[in-house]
Amino acid sequence: MKKFNDKRNIVGSLIREYREKSHYSKMELSRKLELLGVELDRFELYKIETNKKSVKDFELIALCIVLDIDFNELKKLVENY
Repeated sequence: MKKFNDKRNIVGSLIREYREKSHYSKMELSRKLELLGVELDRFELYKIETNKKSVKDFELIALCIVLDIDFNELKKLVENY
């Protein structure tokens, strides 16, 4: 599997930050994602948040929608890497 600086994604910490700001448990976030047709269980969310799982484009879009993450935040994150 491809990695960048030994990580499988660079958005994990941002997702954790927004999930905690929203006061969602991983299980609650998983349920909200299911309503958008995206199946990520709490263990997969843990792996994303700890940069151990790659994030597919549709998963990232759904996470941004549910957590109300501005796409400009993602852009800043990428620019800072």
